[in-house]
Amino acid sequence: MAVSLFDRRAGRRKTLLDPTCRHKINYPERSMPTHVSITHQLWTADEFLEWLEPGVFANLIDGQIIMHSPVSLPHGNLANFLDRLLAAYVERRRLGVVHREVIAVRLAQRTVVMPDIAFYTHDQVSRFQETHIPVAPTWVAEILSPASAGDDVGRKFAKYEEYGVREYWILDPRTLAHRFYHRQSEVLVEFGQEEAVIRSRVIPGFWVRRVWLDPRHMPESPTVSEALTEVLP
Repeated sequence: MAVSLFDRRAGRRKTLLDPTCRHKINYPERSMPTHVSITHQLWTADEFLEWLEPGVFANLIDGQIIMHSPVSLPHGNLANFLDRLLAAYVERRRLGVVHREVIAVRLAQRTVVMPDIAFYTHDQVSRFQETHIPVAPTWVAEILSPASAGDDVGRKFAKYEEYGVREYWILDPRTLAHRFYHRQSEVLVEFGQEEAVIRSRVIPGFWVRRVWLDPRHMPESPTVSEALTEVLP
């Protein structure tokens, strides 16, 4: 299947399978691809950010592009609930900003990620660029999907740990085996195992009930407004 890429230098779209295209992409012989390999060399963050367009969701990990696949309804419900709850809380407490996966985060020369949900302090916001965020988020949540789970708990976890993310929530909308990590020195260490209430270690005063993170009950119980009323002091 041909996939198109906008060639900014030529001012037109080119086919990624076209052998004349500089950034040729080869797909594995199986279902809808999530990983792409580049024939010429590893991509840099600048190349990736120049290639990235509105509506395209992908990560760059160690020079390799990893495309995002469409997500399930439970995945979307869980992401929407947590995003709206956290964003409302952060706004009311004036703590910073929350962004979804539409914003690219440049972590290193060959690594750019688009976290599902990310929180940034006011100090971090002052460093934002027009086209991307050049600093690791303070807090990140990734909602697992069959296509992304390996990277979210593997390579992306390692990058978040390496580049200074202070808290990382990994949420599984299918099994509900949620995992929560916070920074201790140079590593991310798990916390909150089996706890009914998960209290953030880096977002002052923010907490959620574990049962709220079950997309089977969304959006009816609780609503974001109901949960926010509980969380706010």
